[in-house]
Order: sequence, then structure tokens, then C-alpha cells
Amino acid sequence: MLVDPVRLLTEIHGNAGFMVVAALLHPVVLLRRPSRRAPLATWLATVGTTLVFGLGLALYGPYREVVKHDLFVATPAIGWLFERKEHLAFGAVAFAWVGALAHALEARVGAERRPLARRLARIGYVAAAAMAAFAAIAGTVVASVRHL
Repeated sequence: MLVDPVRLLTEIHGNAGFMVVAALLHPVVLLRRPSRRAPLATWLATVGTTLVFGLGLALYGPYREVVKHDLFVATPAIGWLFERKEHLAFGAVAFAWVGALAHALEARVGAERRPLARRLARIGYVAAAAMAAFAAIAGTVVASVRHL
């Protein structure tokens, strides 16, 4: 039995999306304590989110050519859900980078601005995790309706 590489990458992308949600929540937990720094957790979560998003971008061509039209014809609401998934995934990447850059900035600002930078980092990661979770769930719903 031959393995379809697009389908394999789609399944990896979907599963990695849920792992990214957990990775994005890790810095949120670590940054609760003001004395704790978490550069490895923040950068791994951010880079992981960016890579999963990049894989989604790579899969967009085959999706547009093979699935999109049929999905919108069969179930327009699910087609639009997939379109929203793309926007949420972009938002997750953007907010993850906000969190990473704010956390990196925290070490470089004066003591009076550190709480603000830490708070911005946590807010960025909370927003990224929420958007990534909705994107991962939306992707699962789409895949259950239309086997991608």
C-alpha cells in the first residue's frame, strides 16, 4: 500500500497543531512567577508554531486544487470554517512572536518596565494558544467531514 505524501503531511500538520497548543501554554505557566525566565520554552513554542504554520502554507496549494471547491459545494459552512482556521493560525503565529519578543525584551529593559514586558509576553502566549486551539479544532472538524 502506497502512502500519499500530501495526506501524511496533512495528518502530521493536524497532530502537530494540537502539540503546539500545549507548547504555547507552557510559557504561560512558567511566566506566572516574576523571578522565572523561560527563554527555551518561549522560543521552542514560537518556532514550533511557526513551523506548523509553514507546513500548513505548504499544504495550501494541494488543498486549493483538490479539496476546496468540493468542500464548499458539499458543505459551505465547513468550507468557511476552514477559511477561518487559516486566519486563526496566522493570529497564533503573530501572537506567539509578540510573546517571544516581549519575553526577550524583558531582560533588556529597566526594572520598572519588566512587569509590563512579562505581562505582554503572557498575554501574547495566551492569545496564541487560544487561536491555535480553535484552529486545531476547526481543522479536525473539517477533516472529519471531508477526509483530507
